Amino acid sequence: MKKYTYTEKKDTRSGFGDGLLEAGKRNPDVVALCADLVASLKMQDFINAFPERFVQVGIAEANMIGIAAGMTIGGKIPFTGTFANFSTGRVYDQIRQSVAYSDKNVKICASHAGLTLGEDGATHQILEDIGLMKMLPGMTVINTCDYNQTKAATIAIAEYEGPVYLRFGRPVLPVFTDADQKFEIGKAWMVNEGADVSIFATGHLVWEAIQAGEKLAEEGIDVEIINIHTIKPLDAEAVLKSVAKTGCVVTAEEHNRLGGLGDSIAQLLSTTNPTPQEYVAVDDSFGESGTPAQLMTKYGLDADHIIKAVKKVIARKKA
Repeated sequence: MKKYTYTEKKDTRSGFGDGLLEAGKRNPDVVALCADLVASLKMQDFINAFPERFVQVGIAEANMIGIAAGMTIGGKIPFTGTFANFSTGRVYDQIRQSVAYSDKNVKICASHAGLTLGEDGATHQILEDIGLMKMLPGMTVINTCDYNQTKAATIAIAEYEGPVYLRFGRPVLPVFTDADQKFEIGKAWMVNEGADVSIFATGHLVWEAIQAGEKLAEEGIDVEIINIHTIKPLDAEAVLKSVAKTGCVVTAEEHNRLGGLGDSIAQLLSTTNPTPQEYVAVDDSFGESGTPAQLMTKYGLDADHIIKAVKKVIARKKA
């Protein structure tokens, strides 16, 4: 198992903030809109640098999406920012009609995704946003794993033509990917090559998968870990190549098991190479209040649960 070390921890939302600033420096058409959550979205540096390219919409998320869609007509590249729940569930009609159906070049950037919003509870957490967004025709869906990857993804989507949903979070996590990485939309990242099982992980669960892989290696289980940062378009080639080698799959995500990464993998495999698969995901429920660590453990989204899923799916493969 390849060893991943880190010297610092940062939240992925800070990667977005720093990436937005860099994207703004590179392209004068990059603009930003926020629904009264500048501090939470780490957008202040962009505002300081380019005050004339920022719109504070206030608590009016539907209007924010509509304004952003309109700005693309004049050649602007708008980045909208608010919590993931308000970025998707609250404004789904506006996204569907004004952005996806109209194929507008809007970058919908969503912080505080999943359970790790923590103490704010179920009304602010969202576990169905990946499913909502990936079902929209033409929508690219990205879920990054650490600060560096989020920064790189933010810069990359500014250069990409078309609507994008970029999902990230609040927790402070190890920074373990390269600072100078080139983010390729739709191209999975091989974290660790192995032969016994394929773990496809996204977002915060990538680090948990790495920790699980280290423990499993001590037991002689050789895991292949692949970071699926782009859920749509899915890197089908990478998935099928890995599964052809290992013969069994675990998917890991901070999302409802219905409609997320696991379902995308299962749909691909069911039509090409039916394979034993186990899900590490929230089992069709809302979240609740608690610390991020407490919630990740209670809802089965940590390294220990990935280890259990790996052993279970390997047993199914051998049966």
